[in-house]
Amino acid sequence: MVEVDSRNWCVFNAGTCDMDMADYLGGNMGNIDVDDGGSESTLSGAYPVRAPVWWGRRGEAFLQTELPGVSGRFVVLIHSKSFRRVEKLLAKILRAPRELRRPLDDMNSLLWELCDGHRTFEEIVVLMDEMFDEKVAPANERTESALRQLGERGFILFSRTEFEDAWPTGPGIDPEGVIQPKEGINSEPIDGDVV
Repeated sequence: MVEVDSRNWCVFNAGTCDMDMADYLGGNMGNIDVDDGGSESTLSGAYPVRAPVWWGRRGEAFLQTELPGVSGRFVVLIHSKSFRRVEKLLAKILRAPRELRRPLDDMNSLLWELCDGHRTFEEIVVLMDEMFDEKVAPANERTESALRQLGERGFILFSRTEFEDAWPTGPGIDPEGVIQPKEGINSEPIDGDVV
């Protein structure tokens, strides 16, 4: 098991640093508060990083880029459903899928690939603005909103220091070991992916 120094990991605006990393991976990212209206983002200086979750790329590239770890293709996140007792019984009877697929649009796909823990929030905003121009305007607010939504779902974590590759963030990594490769979704790493 990898030991992570949790002093640099925080739930922004919640006043809770020094939390055990397992708490983050357990879904406590919902504690991120909405910005209080100040002019500076509460994510300023943060390094967004992908949490351990299975993901892959699909389709053709919608934009051309030479950034490491960025393909310009659409991203699909897949994670296991967690059922309560009655839900588990109903899911078994109704043969419900045990996984949730979350296909991302073009902007969120690029945002996902940029969140490698080695780019600051500000660097990501600049890149999003360069790639999508008016479509993402105002880039600062739209990027922050998207990151917060991904954070609230436990897909993105935020660090006050650059990520030290404590866990793999590349495609096709399943922390639970239950998700199999999917047809039409490429989970092969590209140059710059950490697997």
